[in-house]
Amino acid sequence: MLKKLFGFGKNQDDVKEEVIYSPVDGELMDMTDVPDPVFSQKMMGDGVAVKPKNGTIVSPVDGEIIQLFHTKHAIGIRTLSGLELLIHIGLETVGLNGEGFEAHIKEGDKVKAGDPLITCDLALIEEKAASTVTPIVIMNGDLVEHLDKEPKGSVEKQTSKLLTVKMK
Repeated sequence: MLKKLFGFGKNQDDVKEEVIYSPVDGELMDMTDVPDPVFSQKMMGDGVAVKPKNGTIVSPVDGEIIQLFHTKHAIGIRTLSGLELLIHIGLETVGLNGEGFEAHIKEGDKVKAGDPLITCDLALIEEKAASTVTPIVIMNGDLVEHLDKEPKGSVEKQTSKLLTVKMK
């Protein structure tokens, strides 16, 4: 407190850190293990992925819905510090044209970590798409100074930390 009062040291407001929680129950994977080169080669950005155990997808952060794809298979969220995340439910799920997906949000909605975003039918996705693996991608990595990833293993939506992001 005294340091801040007298201008010594770094102001707390200068330190921007975002914690990204799991949007779904499942198994955490490294992005390089995602069975799709667009994600595994980080063409869209860095992040992690989760092999879901159920079809309830919640917001991993506090923020705003900046994109809901018309097929409901992917959601873009901007956090309070400006970090932009893409949650891509399953691989090659755009071809389902929304079948098996129910959105609980719309573009422009403000969300809190844990708010329901999408409910999806995992059995249908498993049957008709390439995979249920769900990448969580940082779309504007140029704003990231440092990214800490949690180790692989079992994760629970809303409570398990996936990423800690230090912003520039």
